[in-house]
Amino acid sequence: MAATSQTPDQQPEALIPVELHPIQKKKNRLVLIFGVILLAVLIGVAYLLMVRSELRSIHLPAIERRIAEVFPAPTETPFPFMELTMPYLRSRKYDSNLGDLELISENESYSSYLTSYESDGYRVNGMLMIPKGPIPRNPNGVAGFPAVVFVHGYIPPAQYRTLVNYTSYVDFLARRGLVVFKIDLRGHDQSEGEPGGSYYSGDYVIDTLNAVAAVKILKDPSTGLGPIVNTGRIGLWGHSMAGNVVFRSFVAMPEIHKVVIWAGAVYTYEDFSQYRISDASYQPPPADSQSRRKRDELFNLYGQFSTESEFWRKVPATNYLDGITGSVEVHHAADDPVVSIGYSRNLMSVLDQTGIPHELFEYQSGGHNLTGPSFTQAMQRSADFLKE
Repeated sequence: MAATSQTPDQQPEALIPVELHPIQKKKNRLVLIFGVILLAVLIGVAYLLMVRSELRSIHLPAIERRIAEVFPAPTETPFPFMELTMPYLRSRKYDSNLGDLELISENESYSSYLTSYESDGYRVNGMLMIPKGPIPRNPNGVAGFPAVVFVHGYIPPAQYRTLVNYTSYVDFLARRGLVVFKIDLRGHDQSEGEPGGSYYSGDYVIDTLNAVAAVKILKDPSTGLGPIVNTGRIGLWGHSMAGNVVFRSFVAMPEIHKVVIWAGAVYTYEDFSQYRISDASYQPPPADSQSRRKRDELFNLYGQFSTESEFWRKVPATNYLDGITGSVEVHHAADDPVVSIGYSRNLMSVLDQTGIPHELFEYQSGGHNLTGPSFTQAMQRSADFLKE
């Protein structure tokens, strides 16, 4: 059979290029784009998983806290007097710093200053005591003085004086190496705002926790360097009505590691109706004052405290003790004529049902202020507890 020959322009039909239909071109382009996007997504997921694994391995709680600050968890719908409840006090932010320090006195152990900080837009004053000598370092190598935010009990706001009330108490603590910040709750002496009261307002808790935030970043007045406080060793001290204030503060800010209460009152709020308070110095707020109007509005809206009320169940700190890791020390005289020792005994029975370390020291005499021999003993125990 004779071989056939082909000229250059006679190519086999199978080799002739085929022009794609425009619709097919568009489909191919979409497939390519989708593939690129899918590949980018897979690479991004892989990267995020790698970063997450690294964060878990190095376990940085500070990063978790920062994420929570930038992307806060949803909060419940606002309702009247929400600011009194523990969920609100636990979820809100506390951020403040101390103003100028005015030196007022010094001795061989510590220097005293007048200063102030901001709390909810008000200037709250206080007296700050800083121990002399080198900044201590604990066995784990963390530097900083232990500190205590000192909260005064009930004194008629117009009579309270920064440089007069509780000076012997704070002197005792400062001489034993504690940074002490005795705050003047809003509306007392020269602090701005109106005194809102302890049991039916969150104002004093907010003042206390903003003071804690300010103490955390305290700098050395002589060098401007800091912080000089060990932020893991900041405690609270409260007397009488401030027992309620510091205990609620303690539960609202779980990183507080110690709380000392002297002759405190009102923890479960059921105990208020059981024991009451017999304070002859108490002066009710004027009928036309903001605090009086708000209190009347509170009771008109929700009634008196009741465990059957959804609102009132959110107020006592004793209903929110899960996850609290700090310790509680209570001092109370059996002959206290103002605040029944039953409050403190009742608090111990509540704490007995938890893992929170706690102890009650009872004194046979000393009255509401634990005066006489009970004072030195109670102060020494308080200082040791806050420093240990």
